[in-house]
Amino acid sequence: NFTYCPATGLAKGNEHSEFAGWAFPFPGVFLMEEFISKDEESEIVALMDQDDWKPSQSGRKKQDYGPKVNFKKQRLKAGSFTGLPSFSKKIVAQMKACSVLGSFLPVEQCNLDYMPERGSAIDPHFDDWWLWGERLVSLNLLSKTVLSMSCDSEDSIQLFSTCSKENGELREEGSNCILSPRLVPSKEVAVAIRLPRRSLVVLYGDARYKWKHAIYRKHIEHRRICVTFRELSAEFSAGGRHEEQGKELLEIALSFQGRPV
Repeated sequence: NFTYCPATGLAKGNEHSEFAGWAFPFPGVFLMEEFISKDEESEIVALMDQDDWKPSQSGRKKQDYGPKVNFKKQRLKAGSFTGLPSFSKKIVAQMKACSVLGSFLPVEQCNLDYMPERGSAIDPHFDDWWLWGERLVSLNLLSKTVLSMSCDSEDSIQLFSTCSKENGELREEGSNCILSPRLVPSKEVAVAIRLPRRSLVVLYGDARYKWKHAIYRKHIEHRRICVTFRELSAEFSAGGRHEEQGKELLEIALSFQGRPV
């Protein structure tokens, strides 16, 4: 019932919903359109398709480049991990130019293949917090989609009217024009982040830790490949309890000599 606006950082109520004319700040999203060119996209997908895609959950297929992890027991080892693929070296270098990714060091890459014929989707979820750090980075390839954000906390969200004053008179941008803020339960709010083809999206802060993200079947119209990069949590970074293990894994990852594990 809300759509994220990259230009303003606001989640704006959809025109035909009960929240038309209302908005609220939605921090923690960075979106860059046309992050790579059409030729680069074709080259990357062709290289991916030279390797096998393994069946995954909910009609997806995957290729993993990362350490062997048992999240329940919080155990981690390099296993057969030999690094991120060579074609990602250029992508990671381009990320450094993004304001929110200057210090980003990916330790894992996961390629996910979505197809409408398989009913591909991913349910609302948080990515793990023990191993993975704050920024989740995804490159959206082959077709557009929608990243659906939902919140199941008991908090409320304060909405404000999108009416504004022009020459001393109220100008209405939606169907409501009430100036006093409005409180709604977080559970009643869903935010759509539209991901164009070849766009890069970063979730961090509130969008990473307060809002679950999902891709619904209805938003997979054609084949879609999502390339997700993850960084290490503070526990595995400089000054953390497992700093040495983190250094070892990063050294492997950033050799860019890997094959899917």
